Amino acid sequence: MLLSTQSYTGQILQPTYSPSTHLGYADGFDEEPPLLEELGINFEHIWQKTLTVLNPMKPADGSIMNETDLTGPMVFCLALGATLLLAGKVHFGYVYGMSAIGCLAMHTLLNLMSVPGVSHGCVASVLGYCLLPMVILSSSAVVFSLQGIPGTLLALFIIGWCSLSASKIFSSALAMEGQQLLIAYPCALLYGLFALLTVF
Repeated sequence: MLLSTQSYTGQILQPTYSPSTHLGYADGFDEEPPLLEELGINFEHIWQKTLTVLNPMKPADGSIMNETDLTGPMVFCLALGATLLLAGKVHFGYVYGMSAIGCLAMHTLLNLMSVPGVSHGCVASVLGYCLLPMVILSSSAVVFSLQGIPGTLLALFIIGWCSLSASKIFSSALAMEGQQLLIAYPCALLYGLFALLTVF
């Protein structure tokens, strides 16, 4: 074995210092927007959408509702799955599966009914936000059984609440005046599936 005559100087893998590249990073982090803003998470819009769903008689702001914000819907889907889990039902797959199929069906239906069309994200956002009353129904299933006349009446009320909120938001965001009842019917069918999952 022959030894190399060159000696190790300690400069391998060490970058050379150049003042021009070092100065470029000095103020880079101060000028960057916050992480939540880069991700598109706006807590004010999430709060406004949640309040719009909780008060179905309040008129919906179409500009805020037309955003594709999926943070709130994911939280509400997780909350629905968690409250179902507290009631002794492991249905996370059913919740996400019915949500995905329902979003695709509503997207197709709304694109056939509206002139401007709608994106997949907007449909998923609105349907997910309007799932909040179903979380209330599921959390009441933790406390008492929903099988019986009072549970059925509560489930029907929650289905109406969810479908009224979703149809109101869709009709205002897509400028579909006079078509709210046509939108409310498939929404009621979708939220009826979630209610069946919650009650039984």
